[in-house]
Amino acid sequence: MDLGLTGRTAIVCASSKGLGRGCAEALAAAGVNLVLNARTPGPLEETADAIRTRFGVSVTAVAADVTTEAGRAAVLAAAPNPDILINNAGGPPPGDFRDWERDAWIAALDANMLTPIFLIRAVVDGMMARGFGRIVNITSGAVKMPIDSLGLSNGARAGLTGFVAGLSRKTVRHGVTINGLLPGPFETDRLRSTAAKNAAALGRTAEDLLEERRQQNPAGRFGTAEEFGAACAFLCSVHAGFITGQNLLMDGGAYPGTL
Repeated sequence: MDLGLTGRTAIVCASSKGLGRGCAEALAAAGVNLVLNARTPGPLEETADAIRTRFGVSVTAVAADVTTEAGRAAVLAAAPNPDILINNAGGPPPGDFRDWERDAWIAALDANMLTPIFLIRAVVDGMMARGFGRIVNITSGAVKMPIDSLGLSNGARAGLTGFVAGLSRKTVRHGVTINGLLPGPFETDRLRSTAAKNAAALGRTAEDLLEERRQQNPAGRFGTAEEFGAACAFLCSVHAGFITGQNLLMDGGAYPGTL
């Protein structure tokens, strides 16, 4: 399927690896020029070089912390008029809400709610003026099915989801859609590092825990960054102009509800 995106420009946050990279590669395959962002220069440059070589699109790497005003400014300077914005950030650490003081909450809100909102604010009017725009927020399956130990993430990402629910109904008339992609368990470094930490505490191997979790999922496996990226690219395509304010859950069927 031709996604109708050749020559468009996208900002993809947290895209040096994992789901962000999956989205960047899928967009590049559709002919989209990229501005990639992550905090660590080395892996980011390696990813940029790999995508540039493989897909032949323009790729600019901006190593910056987008939770800061300076970081956002650096990314936007590289792509002041993007057609596509992929908001993405790692989630805050798990824990007990009794242990989280104000600073922990502010950090979670900055990364997983306020930064996406500020980036949307910076680009959405230009998108509407040009008559085309696609904004995808990578959040979490916990928005749909909260996880007790991930209270910081639950709260911040749910706040972003609520904000988008209102704004997306105002932008779609002007050709700009805003949607959420909600990942469940995917084969990422974060998943593996969490398993290693839990395995050490339980006196088990990380692979045992990972296999147990795979088998507990209705799909019998974890998702891949490639299929996540493909879903993201479709939401950004010309074929998805009638989809806005929605939250696509990708969890292999783990969520047991009907809505």
